[in-house]
Amino acid sequence: MISKEHTWIKVKEISLRDDERIDDLQRNHYGIIQRKGAFCFGMDAVLLSGFAVVKEGEKVLDLGTGTGIIPILLSAKTQGMHFTGLEIQEESADMARRSVAYNGLEDRVEIVTGDIKEAGTLFDRASFDVVTSNPPYMNDAHGIKNPQDAKAIARHEVLCTLEDVVREGTRVLRPGGRFYMVHRPRRLIEIIQTMKMHGLEPKRMKFVHPYRDREANMVLIEAVRGGGALLKAEPPVIVFDENGEYSEEIRTTYGY
Repeated sequence: MISKEHTWIKVKEISLRDDERIDDLQRNHYGIIQRKGAFCFGMDAVLLSGFAVVKEGEKVLDLGTGTGIIPILLSAKTQGMHFTGLEIQEESADMARRSVAYNGLEDRVEIVTGDIKEAGTLFDRASFDVVTSNPPYMNDAHGIKNPQDAKAIARHEVLCTLEDVVREGTRVLRPGGRFYMVHRPRRLIEIIQTMKMHGLEPKRMKFVHPYRDREANMVLIEAVRGGGALLKAEPPVIVFDENGEYSEEIRTTYGY
C-alpha cells in the first residue's frame, strides 16, 4: 500500500519510502528494508536464525515475522524448501514482501498477512516441518499509550499471548516437527509449561549473556511435537568479549 504522505523511490525495481533504508544482512548479498523510527529487527532474531535447524526440503513457518528477517535469513543459511512468514500488521508485511522481492526470493519465501491466533485455520494442520517465532516478550501491556503502535505490538502481548503462539504453532507443526523460540529467561518456566501443555517437548536450550559475568537476557529453545522428555542445555552464547567486541560466535552468526 503506497502512502500519499511519503515520497517513493525505486531501488532494483523495488519501491522505497523516503524514510526507509536497505540494511545489508551479510549473507548472500541479501538486504532487508527497515523504516526509520519503526521497530527494527534485533540480535534475538539473528540468533534464532542461527539456532534453528532447517533440513533440506523442509517447510518453515515464522509466526509474527515482522519485516521478514527470520525467513530471509533462514533462506540464506539453510537448504529449506520453502519459508512462510505470518504477520498481522499490513505495513510490516508489505515491507517484508518488498524485501523478499529485492532479494529475488519469491519462489522460496512467502509473506502472509494474518493473525497468529488463526494460524491453525490459515494453514493446513501439520503442514510445516519447522515453526519459528520471536514473539512479544512483555506480558504486561498496562500503560501503553498507543496499543496499535508497531513497536508496542512487537514488544508487548497486545495482539497475541505466549499461549496463542505455542498453541497455533503446534497445530500447524507435523508430528516430530521442531518449534524454535527466543524469549526472556524470566518466563522460562511459563514457556516450558505452556509447551508441554500443548504437546511440545523442550529438547534444546541455550542462554544468551551480554557478557561472561552478566546474567542471561535471552534464551533460545527448541521443542519437538510429541518428542520424548530429554532436555539438553547447550553452552551459552556470550555476545561481547572482554574488550567489548563481538565474540567469535556472534561474528559467525552475523556472517562477519
